[in-house]
Amino acid sequence: MSMSGGRDGTERLVVIGGDAAGMSAASQARRLRGPDELEIVAFERGHFTSFSACGIPYWVGGDVPERDRLIARSPEEHRARGIEVRLRTEVTEIDAGRRRVRARDVDSGAESWTSYDKLVIATGARPIRPEMPGAEAPGVHGVQTLDDGQALLDSLARTRGRRAVVVGAGYIGVEMAEALINRGYQVTVVNRGKEPMSTLDPDMGRLVHRAMEGLGITMVNDAQVTKLLTGDDGRVRAVVTEDAEYPADVVVLGIGVRPETSLARAAGLPLGGHGGLLTDQAMRVRGHEDIWAGGDCVEVLDLVSGQERHIPLGTHANKHGQVVGTNVGGGYATFPGVVGTAVSKVCDLEIARTGLREKDARRAGLRFETVTVESTSRAGYYPGASPMTVKMLAEHRTGRLLGVQIVGREGAGKRVDIAAVALTAGMTVEQMTALDLGYAPPFSPVWDPVLVAARKATAKVRAGAA
Repeated sequence: MSMSGGRDGTERLVVIGGDAAGMSAASQARRLRGPDELEIVAFERGHFTSFSACGIPYWVGGDVPERDRLIARSPEEHRARGIEVRLRTEVTEIDAGRRRVRARDVDSGAESWTSYDKLVIATGARPIRPEMPGAEAPGVHGVQTLDDGQALLDSLARTRGRRAVVVGAGYIGVEMAEALINRGYQVTVVNRGKEPMSTLDPDMGRLVHRAMEGLGITMVNDAQVTKLLTGDDGRVRAVVTEDAEYPADVVVLGIGVRPETSLARAAGLPLGGHGGLLTDQAMRVRGHEDIWAGGDCVEVLDLVSGQERHIPLGTHANKHGQVVGTNVGGGYATFPGVVGTAVSKVCDLEIARTGLREKDARRAGLRFETVTVESTSRAGYYPGASPMTVKMLAEHRTGRLLGVQIVGREGAGKRVDIAAVALTAGMTVEQMTALDLGYAPPFSPVWDPVLVAARKATAKVRAGAA
């Protein structure tokens, strides 16, 4: 093994990206190997390490009082554990042949090469910015990093008007719409899809649409933004679609993210159909012995469809980091894949999904039955029982569970975890009906809503197979 990277007799691990996956990997490697065996250098182009991007909408909305609550570990804490963190330093090139990376100091512009024995790529994802006039104007904000969140808050503080337009209605879009409503803004959400939350089927998205309008959010669906208009001061003043114009004092982009893999692409590393890095189960980049990758820059195996997917979520990023750090540190761990579970809320409406939507199942070549049931979060007679809608997909003939979507009030969202476990275990809807779930009137009806859906799906599968 080459000792080219670290000091005499030590190996050097270089980590590109100082958030969830990168710093989890660095921390786990450090637990397994001391500083005399493994030198660890982490490059981060922003000001922060180990922060919760998922928490930014709640900080902007005022539920989380200050930014530092979103930081799990500061650079100083990492340094105290023997991890050399270089902030405001952007890696500009990976030279896999000579096992080295080139980095540039963001403030001074100075560049230098750092050699490695092992490399971890955790470059994350970047918000999709529309290619159109005005997209870069002041007052137009993405929300990916703490710096982005701070810039948005500063912008809100400077803005006299109270009109906000959110472009996109995925998780970030609906969460930011809620945050801006909480701040007293008039909010319009402009969405390309038929309904908000394209991670749900449109019939379930319609329930979210109604709830958003109930909060006073103006929801514009089937609308393509064509340009952003700016005022005399250069700031954004309106969002223009093919057939309307929406005045805006601030614009938030929630169109989604893409894997940040330009470095990896330039280095000739293997990328999948969604632009994410391809790894094996140990999270090692395919075809490269000494390079690992994790977090929002990789594609993962969907255990239900058998296809690669890009799912940018903090839960996966932290698990990837643990796996990578264990393997880099000389242990053994694998990341088998995901079932695609996600949960969100817009005010008191909880939105959850796991497994495949109808269009995912079709794309995977699966035939399926669907059922939708209306139930309640608690026994109907118990105070506080609220309605809940559960949609379930089961494979034609076999009855294998394929996916579940839930929209409801308190107690709805985390019920999706039952389905996530059932999907991981490869259960059929009939097997699910026998699950021994916790019951008492304050928690659920005698038949939990997920089990009501499983019973109905079982009957439909049997009828379809007859």
